[in-house]
Amino acid sequence: MTSVLVPLAQGCEELEAVTITDLLTRAGVEVITAGLDEKPVVASRGLCIVPKTHLSKISDHLFDMVVLPGGLPGADHLRDDTSVQNILKNHARNNRYVAAICAAPRALTSAGLLKNKTVTCYPGALDEVKQDGINITSDSLQIDGKIITSRGPGTAMDFALTLIELLEGPEKKQQVEKALVR
Repeated sequence: MTSVLVPLAQGCEELEAVTITDLLTRAGVEVITAGLDEKPVVASRGLCIVPKTHLSKISDHLFDMVVLPGGLPGADHLRDDTSVQNILKNHARNNRYVAAICAAPRALTSAGLLKNKTVTCYPGALDEVKQDGINITSDSLQIDGKIITSRGPGTAMDFALTLIELLEGPEKKQQVEKALVR
């Protein structure tokens, strides 16, 4: 079974976290949500999310994909967390997918994964980054090799459906999308 890790940080964007987790689960993907601390995650607008596990318990596991929800200050917590950074680097070294939406590409820059990549993000989220070779677009979704990025909450559904297509194929994406009655 395909497996995806979704690290959840305090202050994450709930629309992104829930949409990603929900749609991947509908596609039959094993989704492991992992908190950076032992507390329930209080998202950016107050929604309380209880992760399945703590990040330290699965940090050595290799997943088919790691997906980072954005939001602030959640994206900055992902960027600053040593375990998240190690997981991202390990998955990139092992040629696994790494995806980030909204401000979460900040964590990818800290891991050194965006050099010579074309990415998208929430407007202004990467303005502070002065890393050589990062091409930032205003597209709603960007795929560059094994790096997938998206703009923000409004693109979360298309982002999650694209992740399904990459992991499970176009038929599964169409099946999930049809059931959503979009």
